Amino acid sequence: MLHFKKSNANRRGLAVAATATVLALTLSGCGGDSADDGTVELDFTWWGADARAQLTEEVIAEFEDQNPDITINANWSAWDGYWDRLATTTAGGDAPDVMQMDESRIAAYGERESLLDLGTVEDTLDLSSMTPEVLDTGRVQDSIVGAPVGVGIFSVGVNPDILERAGLEMPDDTTWTWDDFTDMAVQVSEELGDEGITGFDFFGTQTMELGAYVRQHGEELFPREGETPVSAETLEKYFAFALELVDSGATPAPSTQTENVTASLEQQPFGTNTTAFHLQFHTQIQAFVDASGSELVLLRLPAQSEGESAEMVNKASMYWSISSRTEHPEEAARFVDFLVNDEDAAKILQVERGVPAIPAIQEAIRPELGDTGVMALDFAADLQAEVVEPPQVTPSNASEFGSELSLIGSEVLFGRQSPQQAAESTLAVIENLQ
Repeated sequence: MLHFKKSNANRRGLAVAATATVLALTLSGCGGDSADDGTVELDFTWWGADARAQLTEEVIAEFEDQNPDITINANWSAWDGYWDRLATTTAGGDAPDVMQMDESRIAAYGERESLLDLGTVEDTLDLSSMTPEVLDTGRVQDSIVGAPVGVGIFSVGVNPDILERAGLEMPDDTTWTWDDFTDMAVQVSEELGDEGITGFDFFGTQTMELGAYVRQHGEELFPREGETPVSAETLEKYFAFALELVDSGATPAPSTQTENVTASLEQQPFGTNTTAFHLQFHTQIQAFVDASGSELVLLRLPAQSEGESAEMVNKASMYWSISSRTEHPEEAARFVDFLVNDEDAAKILQVERGVPAIPAIQEAIRPELGDTGVMALDFAADLQAEVVEPPQVTPSNASEFGSELSLIGSEVLFGRQSPQQAAESTLAVIENLQ
Protein backbone atom coordinates (compact mmCIF):
# COMPACT_ATOMS: atom_id res chain seq x y z
CA MET A 1 0.00 0.00 0.00
CA LEU A 2 1.26 3.46 -0.89
CA HIS A 3 0.95 6.40 1.45
CA PHE A 4 0.74 9.98 0.27
CA LYS A 5 1.44 13.32 1.89
CA LYS A 6 1.04 16.73 0.33
CA SER A 7 3.57 18.99 2.06
CA ASN A 8 2.72 22.59 2.83
CA ALA A 9 4.95 24.83 4.93
CA ASN A 10 1.95 26.85 6.07
CA ARG A 11 0.17 23.76 7.40
CA ARG A 12 3.05 22.14 9.21
CA GLY A 13 1.90 19.31 11.45
CA LEU A 14 -1.68 19.18 10.13
CA ALA A 15 -3.23 15.96 8.91
CA VAL A 16 -3.57 15.48 5.18
CA ALA A 17 -7.00 16.35 3.92
CA ALA A 18 -8.82 14.17 1.42
CA THR A 19 -8.45 16.72 -1.33
CA ALA A 20 -4.71 16.87 -0.76
CA THR A 21 -4.55 13.08 -1.00
CA VAL A 22 -6.29 13.18 -4.36
CA LEU A 23 -3.88 15.85 -5.54
CA ALA A 24 -0.88 13.83 -4.40
CA LEU A 25 -2.23 10.80 -6.23
CA THR A 26 -2.54 12.89 -9.36
CA LEU A 27 0.97 14.29 -9.10
CA SER A 28 2.83 11.25 -7.83
CA GLY A 29 3.54 9.76 -11.23
CA CYS A 30 4.28 12.79 -13.33
CA GLY A 31 7.41 14.47 -11.93
CA GLY A 32 7.68 17.95 -10.48
CA ASP A 33 6.00 21.01 -11.92
CA SER A 34 5.92 24.78 -11.49
CA ALA A 35 2.94 26.55 -9.96
CA ASP A 36 1.47 29.76 -11.32
CA ASP A 37 3.18 31.72 -8.52
CA GLY A 38 6.61 30.44 -9.57
CA THR A 39 6.87 27.83 -6.82
CA VAL A 40 8.65 24.69 -7.99
CA GLU A 41 7.05 21.38 -7.05
CA LEU A 42 9.24 18.31 -6.64
CA ASP A 43 8.00 14.74 -6.37
CA PHE A 44 9.87 12.77 -3.72
CA THR A 45 9.53 9.08 -2.88
CA TRP A 46 10.99 6.61 -0.38
CA TRP A 47 10.32 3.20 1.12
CA GLY A 48 10.02 2.50 4.82
CA ALA A 49 7.72 2.17 7.78
CA ASP A 50 5.59 4.62 9.74
CA ALA A 51 8.46 5.85 11.93
CA ARG A 52 10.53 6.76 8.87
CA ALA A 53 7.57 8.48 7.27
CA GLN A 54 6.99 10.67 10.30
CA LEU A 55 10.62 11.79 10.43
CA THR A 56 10.73 12.38 6.69
CA GLU A 57 7.58 14.48 6.74
CA GLU A 58 9.10 16.57 9.52
CA VAL A 59 12.27 17.17 7.52
CA ILE A 60 10.23 18.09 4.44
CA ALA A 61 8.34 20.69 6.47
CA GLU A 62 11.65 22.12 7.72
CA PHE A 63 13.00 22.31 4.16
CA GLU A 64 9.86 24.06 2.92
CA ASP A 65 10.11 26.55 5.78
CA GLN A 66 13.65 27.40 4.69
CA ASN A 67 12.89 27.22 0.97
CA PRO A 68 9.44 28.74 0.37
CA ASP A 69 9.98 28.62 -3.40
CA ILE A 70 9.92 24.80 -3.39
CA THR A 71 7.06 22.46 -2.46
CA ILE A 72 7.67 18.76 -1.95
CA ASN A 73 4.98 16.28 -3.03
CA ALA A 74 5.92 13.14 -1.09
CA ASN A 75 4.82 9.53 -1.26
CA TRP A 76 6.13 6.38 0.35
CA SER A 77 5.45 2.68 0.53
CA ALA A 78 6.77 -0.58 1.89
CA TRP A 79 9.78 -2.12 0.17
CA ASP A 80 8.04 -4.39 -2.35
CA GLY A 81 5.45 -1.92 -3.57
CA TYR A 82 8.09 0.77 -3.83
CA TRP A 83 10.16 -0.95 -6.50
CA ASP A 84 7.16 -2.03 -8.54
CA ARG A 85 5.92 1.55 -8.69
CA LEU A 86 9.35 3.07 -9.35
CA ALA A 87 9.96 0.66 -12.22
CA THR A 88 6.61 1.56 -13.75
CA THR A 89 7.01 5.33 -13.45
CA THR A 90 10.61 5.21 -14.68
CA ALA A 91 9.69 3.12 -17.72
CA GLY A 92 6.92 5.61 -18.48
CA GLY A 93 9.23 8.62 -18.19
CA ASP A 94 7.43 9.82 -15.07
CA ALA A 95 9.93 9.03 -12.32
CA PRO A 96 9.88 11.21 -9.21
CA ASP A 97 12.38 14.07 -9.12
CA VAL A 98 14.10 12.77 -5.97
CA MET A 99 14.06 9.17 -4.82
CA GLN A 100 15.48 6.91 -2.18
CA MET A 101 17.72 4.34 -3.90
CA ASP A 102 19.14 1.03 -2.71
CA GLU A 103 22.48 -0.68 -3.29
CA SER A 104 20.74 -3.60 -4.96
CA ARG A 105 19.14 -1.36 -7.60
CA ILE A 106 21.46 1.60 -8.11
CA ALA A 107 23.56 -0.02 -10.84
CA ALA A 108 20.46 -1.13 -12.74
CA TYR A 109 18.95 2.36 -12.72
CA GLY A 110 22.28 4.08 -13.21
CA GLU A 111 23.32 2.05 -16.23
CA ARG A 112 19.96 2.79 -17.87
CA GLU A 113 20.83 6.48 -17.44
CA SER A 114 17.68 6.92 -15.35
CA LEU A 115 19.62 8.75 -12.62
CA LEU A 116 21.22 12.18 -12.83
CA ASP A 117 25.01 12.45 -12.72
CA LEU A 118 25.33 14.39 -9.46
CA GLY A 119 28.56 15.91 -10.69
CA THR A 120 26.45 18.10 -12.97
CA VAL A 121 24.92 19.82 -9.93
CA GLU A 122 27.99 19.89 -7.70
CA ASP A 123 27.75 23.68 -7.30
CA THR A 124 24.47 23.08 -5.44
CA LEU A 125 24.95 19.59 -4.00
CA ASP A 126 28.15 19.43 -1.94
CA LEU A 127 29.41 15.88 -1.36
CA SER A 128 33.04 16.85 -0.70
CA SER A 129 32.86 16.07 3.03
CA MET A 130 32.23 12.37 2.44
CA THR A 131 35.20 10.03 2.44
CA PRO A 132 36.00 8.69 -1.04
CA GLU A 133 35.32 5.12 0.13
CA VAL A 134 31.76 6.03 1.12
CA LEU A 135 31.06 8.35 -1.81
CA ASP A 136 32.28 5.83 -4.38
CA THR A 137 29.58 3.37 -3.35
CA GLY A 138 27.22 5.65 -5.27
CA ARG A 139 29.31 5.54 -8.44
CA VAL A 140 28.03 3.79 -11.56
CA GLN A 141 29.99 3.91 -14.81
CA ASP A 142 32.29 6.68 -13.55
CA SER A 143 29.43 8.93 -12.42
CA ILE A 144 28.09 9.51 -8.91
CA VAL A 145 24.38 8.79 -9.28
CA GLY A 146 23.55 8.33 -5.61
CA ALA A 147 24.49 10.43 -2.60
CA PRO A 148 25.07 7.96 0.25
CA VAL A 149 22.65 8.68 3.07
CA GLY A 150 24.61 6.85 5.72
CA VAL A 151 26.30 3.66 6.77
CA GLY A 152 24.45 0.52 7.78
CA ILE A 153 26.02 -2.61 9.27
CA PHE A 154 24.24 -5.95 9.03
CA SER A 155 24.04 -7.18 12.61
CA VAL A 156 21.95 -8.99 15.22
CA GLY A 157 19.14 -7.24 17.04
CA VAL A 158 18.44 -8.73 20.47
CA ASN A 159 15.57 -8.47 22.94
CA PRO A 160 17.33 -8.76 26.35
CA ASP A 161 14.06 -9.18 28.26
CA ILE A 162 13.21 -12.31 26.28
CA LEU A 163 16.66 -13.77 26.88
CA GLU A 164 16.33 -13.14 30.62
CA ARG A 165 12.89 -14.73 30.76
CA ALA A 166 14.34 -17.77 29.00
CA GLY A 167 17.11 -18.04 31.61
CA LEU A 168 19.86 -16.75 29.31
CA GLU A 169 22.53 -14.10 29.76
CA MET A 170 23.59 -11.68 27.05
CA PRO A 171 26.23 -13.43 24.90
CA ASP A 172 29.77 -12.16 24.32
CA ASP A 173 29.47 -11.11 20.70
CA THR A 174 33.24 -10.91 20.26
CA THR A 175 33.50 -14.69 20.61
CA TRP A 176 30.13 -16.22 19.81
CA THR A 177 29.52 -18.56 16.89
CA TRP A 178 26.48 -19.62 14.88
CA ASP A 179 26.35 -22.77 17.03
CA ASP A 180 26.14 -20.60 20.16
CA PHE A 181 23.48 -18.49 18.50
CA THR A 182 21.44 -21.56 17.56
CA ASP A 183 21.64 -23.06 21.06
CA MET A 184 20.34 -19.81 22.58
CA ALA A 185 17.52 -19.51 20.03
CA VAL A 186 16.47 -23.11 20.71
CA GLN A 187 16.36 -22.48 24.47
CA VAL A 188 14.18 -19.40 23.98
CA SER A 189 11.73 -21.37 21.85
CA GLU A 190 11.63 -24.22 24.37
CA GLU A 191 11.14 -21.98 27.41
CA LEU A 192 8.73 -19.44 25.91
CA GLY A 193 7.14 -21.22 22.97
CA ASP A 194 3.86 -21.62 24.83
CA GLU A 195 3.66 -17.80 24.83
CA GLY A 196 4.12 -17.65 21.06
CA ILE A 197 7.77 -16.59 21.34
CA THR A 198 10.55 -18.09 19.23
CA GLY A 199 14.29 -17.63 19.43
CA PHE A 200 14.85 -16.45 15.86
CA ASP A 201 12.25 -15.13 13.44
CA PHE A 202 13.40 -16.27 9.98
CA PHE A 203 16.44 -17.44 8.02
CA GLY A 204 17.21 -18.90 4.61
CA THR A 205 15.60 -16.58 2.07
CA GLN A 206 17.32 -13.18 2.34
CA THR A 207 20.21 -11.87 0.26
CA MET A 208 21.95 -9.98 3.07
CA GLU A 209 22.12 -13.02 5.34
CA LEU A 210 23.41 -15.17 2.48
CA GLY A 211 25.98 -12.53 1.56
CA ALA A 212 27.24 -12.41 5.14
CA TYR A 213 27.29 -16.20 5.40
CA VAL A 214 29.31 -16.77 2.23
CA ARG A 215 31.70 -13.91 3.13
CA GLN A 216 32.50 -15.77 6.33
CA HIS A 217 33.61 -18.62 4.07
CA GLY A 218 35.97 -16.34 2.09
CA GLU A 219 33.63 -16.08 -0.90
CA GLU A 220 31.40 -13.49 -2.57
CA LEU A 221 28.09 -13.75 -4.40
CA PHE A 222 29.23 -11.27 -7.06
CA PRO A 223 33.02 -11.19 -6.82
CA ARG A 224 35.37 -8.56 -8.11
CA GLU A 225 38.38 -9.66 -10.10
CA GLY A 226 40.62 -11.64 -7.76
CA GLU A 227 37.83 -12.53 -5.29
CA THR A 228 36.54 -16.08 -4.85
CA PRO A 229 33.04 -16.75 -6.21
CA VAL A 230 30.51 -18.52 -4.05
CA SER A 231 30.75 -22.30 -4.23
CA ALA A 232 28.10 -25.00 -4.32
CA GLU A 233 29.50 -26.35 -1.04
CA THR A 234 28.98 -23.07 0.82
CA LEU A 235 25.50 -22.58 -0.62
CA GLU A 236 24.52 -26.10 0.41
CA LYS A 237 25.75 -25.40 3.95
CA TYR A 238 23.66 -22.23 4.08
CA PHE A 239 20.44 -23.94 3.04
CA ALA A 240 21.15 -26.90 5.32
CA PHE A 241 21.64 -24.50 8.23
CA ALA A 242 18.26 -22.92 7.50
CA LEU A 243 16.67 -26.38 7.76
CA GLU A 244 18.57 -27.15 10.96
CA LEU A 245 17.17 -24.01 12.54
CA VAL A 246 13.61 -25.14 11.76
CA ASP A 247 14.19 -28.74 12.85
CA SER A 248 15.72 -27.64 16.16
CA GLY A 249 12.91 -25.19 16.88
CA ALA A 250 15.22 -22.16 16.76
CA THR A 251 13.05 -20.70 13.97
CA PRO A 252 9.31 -21.27 13.52
CA ALA A 253 7.58 -23.36 10.87
CA PRO A 254 8.16 -22.34 7.23
CA SER A 255 4.65 -20.94 6.84
CA THR A 256 5.17 -18.72 9.88
CA GLN A 257 8.56 -17.60 8.58
CA THR A 258 6.93 -16.56 5.32
CA GLU A 259 4.45 -14.44 7.25
CA ASN A 260 7.26 -12.94 9.32
CA VAL A 261 9.33 -11.95 6.30
CA THR A 262 6.47 -10.27 4.48
CA ALA A 263 5.00 -8.45 7.49
CA SER A 264 5.56 -4.74 7.96
CA LEU A 265 8.37 -3.82 10.31
CA GLU A 266 5.91 -2.93 13.07
CA GLN A 267 4.21 -6.33 12.74
CA GLN A 268 7.34 -8.47 12.49
CA PRO A 269 8.09 -10.59 15.58
CA PHE A 270 10.99 -8.36 16.62
CA GLY A 271 8.64 -5.41 16.60
CA THR A 272 5.99 -7.24 18.63
CA ASN A 273 8.26 -8.77 21.30
CA THR A 274 7.79 -12.33 20.05
CA THR A 275 11.35 -13.21 19.05
CA ALA A 276 14.72 -12.85 20.76
CA PHE A 277 16.94 -12.46 17.69
CA HIS A 278 16.53 -10.65 14.37
CA LEU A 279 19.08 -9.97 11.62
CA GLN A 280 18.96 -6.35 10.45
CA PHE A 281 20.93 -3.28 9.50
CA HIS A 282 21.93 -1.71 12.77
CA THR A 283 20.13 1.57 12.18
CA GLN A 284 16.76 -0.19 11.98
CA ILE A 285 16.98 -0.71 15.73
CA GLN A 286 15.26 2.61 16.46
CA ALA A 287 12.20 1.65 14.43
CA PHE A 288 11.99 -1.68 16.25
CA VAL A 289 12.35 0.04 19.63
CA ASP A 290 9.53 2.39 18.69
CA ALA A 291 7.34 -0.49 17.53
CA SER A 292 8.03 -2.84 20.44
CA GLY A 293 8.36 -0.38 23.30
CA SER A 294 11.29 -2.49 24.52
CA GLU A 295 14.94 -1.71 25.14
CA LEU A 296 16.66 -3.62 22.34
CA VAL A 297 20.37 -4.25 21.85
CA LEU A 298 22.75 -4.61 18.90
CA LEU A 299 25.35 -7.38 18.64
CA ARG A 300 27.95 -8.46 16.11
CA LEU A 301 27.09 -11.29 13.76
CA PRO A 302 28.17 -14.71 15.03
CA ALA A 303 31.30 -16.16 13.42
CA GLN A 304 31.63 -19.58 11.86
CA SER A 305 34.12 -20.66 14.56
CA GLU A 306 35.33 -19.09 17.79
CA GLY A 307 38.24 -16.76 17.17
CA GLU A 308 37.33 -16.13 13.53
CA SER A 309 36.18 -12.78 12.16
CA ALA A 310 32.49 -12.27 11.53
CA GLU A 311 33.54 -10.46 8.32
CA MET A 312 31.13 -7.59 8.86
CA VAL A 313 31.08 -4.70 6.39
CA ASN A 314 29.99 -1.10 6.08
CA LYS A 315 27.20 -0.74 3.54
CA ALA A 316 25.75 2.47 2.23
CA SER A 317 22.42 2.22 3.99
CA MET A 318 20.72 3.83 1.00
CA TYR A 319 21.15 6.76 -1.38
CA TRP A 320 19.43 9.93 -2.47
CA SER A 321 19.18 9.97 -6.25
CA ILE A 322 17.72 12.47 -8.71
CA SER A 323 15.89 11.48 -11.87
CA SER A 324 17.82 12.22 -15.04
CA ARG A 325 14.51 13.46 -16.50
CA THR A 326 13.71 15.98 -13.80
CA GLU A 327 12.75 19.40 -15.09
CA HIS A 328 14.24 20.99 -11.97
CA PRO A 329 17.73 19.57 -11.38
CA GLU A 330 18.99 22.55 -9.37
CA GLU A 331 16.00 22.57 -7.02
CA ALA A 332 16.22 18.79 -6.64
CA ALA A 333 19.92 19.16 -5.85
CA ARG A 334 19.12 21.84 -3.28
CA PHE A 335 16.73 19.43 -1.55
CA VAL A 336 19.26 16.56 -1.54
CA ASP A 337 21.97 18.90 -0.26
CA PHE A 338 19.66 19.82 2.61
CA LEU A 339 19.05 16.16 3.42
CA VAL A 340 22.76 15.37 3.37
CA ASN A 341 24.45 18.46 4.80
CA ASP A 342 22.00 20.46 6.89
CA GLU A 343 22.36 20.03 10.66
CA ASP A 344 18.68 20.82 11.25
CA ALA A 345 17.72 18.05 8.84
CA ALA A 346 20.15 15.64 10.47
CA LYS A 347 18.78 16.38 13.93
CA ILE A 348 15.33 15.37 12.69
CA LEU A 349 16.35 12.28 10.72
CA GLN A 350 19.03 11.21 13.22
CA VAL A 351 20.24 7.65 12.46
CA GLU A 352 17.01 6.01 11.27
CA ARG A 353 18.34 5.72 7.70
CA GLY A 354 21.91 5.02 8.77
CA VAL A 355 24.75 6.68 10.62
CA PRO A 356 25.20 9.90 8.60
CA ALA A 357 27.88 9.61 5.93
CA ILE A 358 29.51 12.93 6.90
CA PRO A 359 31.59 12.83 10.12
CA ALA A 360 30.75 16.41 11.14
CA ILE A 361 27.04 15.62 10.90
CA GLN A 362 27.53 12.55 13.10
CA GLU A 363 28.92 14.72 15.86
CA ALA A 364 26.26 17.40 15.36
CA ILE A 365 23.43 14.95 16.01
CA ARG A 366 24.95 13.11 18.96
CA PRO A 367 23.50 15.49 21.60
CA GLU A 368 20.07 15.11 19.98
CA LEU A 369 20.00 11.33 20.11
CA GLY A 370 18.20 9.22 22.65
CA ASP A 371 19.76 6.12 24.15
CA THR A 372 18.96 3.96 21.13
CA GLY A 373 20.39 6.47 18.65
CA VAL A 374 23.60 6.80 20.65
CA MET A 375 23.86 3.02 20.81
CA ALA A 376 23.58 2.79 17.01
CA LEU A 377 26.16 5.54 16.53
CA ASP A 378 28.60 3.94 18.97
CA PHE A 379 28.01 0.44 17.57
CA ALA A 380 29.14 1.59 14.13
CA ALA A 381 32.10 3.52 15.55
CA ASP A 382 33.28 0.55 17.60
CA LEU A 383 33.21 -1.73 14.57
CA GLN A 384 35.28 0.46 12.28
CA ALA A 385 38.49 -1.27 13.37
CA GLU A 386 36.98 -4.65 12.48
CA VAL A 387 34.96 -4.21 9.29
CA VAL A 388 36.35 -5.66 6.08
CA GLU A 389 36.13 -4.36 2.52
CA PRO A 390 32.48 -4.30 1.44
CA PRO A 391 31.37 -6.23 -1.65
CA GLN A 392 30.90 -4.46 -4.92
CA VAL A 393 27.56 -2.84 -5.61
CA THR A 394 25.08 -5.41 -6.90
CA PRO A 395 25.59 -5.63 -10.68
CA SER A 396 22.83 -4.12 -12.80
CA ASN A 397 21.74 -7.46 -14.21
CA ALA A 398 21.51 -8.99 -10.73
CA SER A 399 19.01 -6.59 -9.16
CA GLU A 400 16.36 -9.35 -9.08
CA PHE A 401 18.64 -11.89 -7.42
CA GLY A 402 16.92 -11.32 -4.10
CA SER A 403 13.56 -12.38 -5.49
CA GLU A 404 15.08 -15.53 -7.01
CA LEU A 405 16.83 -16.41 -3.75
CA SER A 406 13.61 -15.94 -1.80
CA LEU A 407 11.85 -18.45 -4.05
CA ILE A 408 14.66 -20.98 -3.83
CA GLY A 409 15.00 -20.61 -0.06
CA SER A 410 11.26 -21.10 0.38
CA GLU A 411 11.45 -24.28 -1.70
CA VAL A 412 14.04 -25.61 0.73
CA LEU A 413 12.09 -24.66 3.85
CA PHE A 414 8.94 -26.31 2.52
CA GLY A 415 10.83 -29.47 1.51
CA ARG A 416 10.44 -29.06 -2.24
CA GLN A 417 14.19 -28.77 -2.87
CA SER A 418 17.10 -30.29 -0.98
CA PRO A 419 19.98 -28.02 0.10
CA GLN A 420 22.08 -29.56 -2.66
CA GLN A 421 19.42 -28.87 -5.29
CA ALA A 422 19.00 -25.34 -3.97
CA ALA A 423 22.73 -24.73 -4.21
CA GLU A 424 22.67 -25.83 -7.84
CA SER A 425 19.62 -23.67 -8.52
CA THR A 426 21.26 -20.63 -6.95
CA LEU A 427 24.46 -21.09 -8.94
CA ALA A 428 22.38 -21.38 -12.10
CA VAL A 429 20.62 -18.11 -11.27
CA ILE A 430 23.96 -16.38 -10.65
CA GLU A 431 25.36 -17.75 -13.92
CA ASN A 432 22.31 -16.55 -15.84
CA LEU A 433 22.77 -13.07 -14.36
CA GLN A 434 26.35 -12.75 -15.59
